Amino acid sequence: MTSPQRIVIIGSGLAGGSAAAALRERGYDGGVTIIGNDPNPPYELPALSKQILLGDAEEPDWVRPKEFWAEHDIELVSGATATAVRLGNRVVVDDKGTEHPYDRLLLATGSAPRSLPVPGADLDGLRTLRTLDDSRALRDLLTEGTKVVIVGAGWIGCEAAAAARKHGADVTVIDPLPLPLHRSMGDECAEVFRDLHAENGVSWRLGVGVEGFTGEGTVSGVRLAGGETLKADLVLVAVGAAPRLELAKAAGLELSDSVAGGGVDVDSALRTSAPDVCAAGDITAHYHPRYERRIRVEHWANAKDQGTHVAGTLLGETTPYTKTPYFFSDQYDLGMEVRGLANPFTDELVVRGDLKAREFTAFWLRAGKVLAAMNVNMWDDGEALQALVDGDMTVTADQLTGAELSSLV
Repeated sequence: MTSPQRIVIIGSGLAGGSAAAALRERGYDGGVTIIGNDPNPPYELPALSKQILLGDAEEPDWVRPKEFWAEHDIELVSGATATAVRLGNRVVVDDKGTEHPYDRLLLATGSAPRSLPVPGADLDGLRTLRTLDDSRALRDLLTEGTKVVIVGAGWIGCEAAAAARKHGADVTVIDPLPLPLHRSMGDECAEVFRDLHAENGVSWRLGVGVEGFTGEGTVSGVRLAGGETLKADLVLVAVGAAPRLELAKAAGLELSDSVAGGGVDVDSALRTSAPDVCAAGDITAHYHPRYERRIRVEHWANAKDQGTHVAGTLLGETTPYTKTPYFFSDQYDLGMEVRGLANPFTDELVVRGDLKAREFTAFWLRAGKVLAAMNVNMWDDGEALQALVDGDMTVTADQLTGAELSSLV
């Protein structure tokens, strides 16, 4: 396969930025263009719902220093949106009408916050948290005594609740599920997070949906199923994100409905159904050799690692992407990491440590194999946990709770 003369990357987020940086670090000296609608250079997302929202940092972790892109002759087309991909003549068109020819193309369009299709969803004052500008604007509104209602008790909702409480806001979190983080954690571990937030002053409205938002021009309340209306100075809608698939669909790339939310079909090396077109990050329905099926992972590490890996694919390599999904969260005095992929409702839960003290490791087992592990406020066994999740060894619940974890690997 001949080396490409020009590579175009659609998406200036973590996946796209990581891919561009990795291309240069691999020695590629052809043209590289990144097209993205964010006015900022590529950055990592975790700080947006953590350090920046808490007021502990002003800037995120940049994918590379701001001067890196110009110094390495990477063209950043910021504040622009790709509107069409013409596969036949290998051209990307942006919203200014500019055409960007390519030899190889990377789609890294990421995700967009979901909205709620209810009355009042168009009122001013409804916030989402996806970009650096979102985070800074939201932080400035989190002041002492502000009535904040958060719709959605997933990771963003819970981290935003913790930040809002640090700033002294009056926080209520709504979710139709019976527990926060329920789909990710199952019952027992989700109860840990429910109690953590309650102890820190968060009011829960769990097991109840939102019927609409109230207000005259600007949101002033949230109406729940059953009729209760919560007063609100600020509403954060944190009900998940949807992959941005519009460009891929319009271009005729194969899409998958076998993963939640859909995705762009890519093989184990992150190649799409079109020659010379790859995809990385939130939008990929990636065939993962370990799981022998397609998976779609929205977490930060996946975007970063797939972006780095796909640089090799863009240059003609066919090495499979095999990394295990990884995620971390910080809420109040609780820090945690999750490695792996499990079903908390069907896989066996084994807990090592003390749930009530919030110092424990949770394992999810299937047929004696560790599919996923979560360490909460315990930091000494990371390598062993990674090996247990990545390896193919068979273990028992008694071994996981009683033995030195390093001895099992």
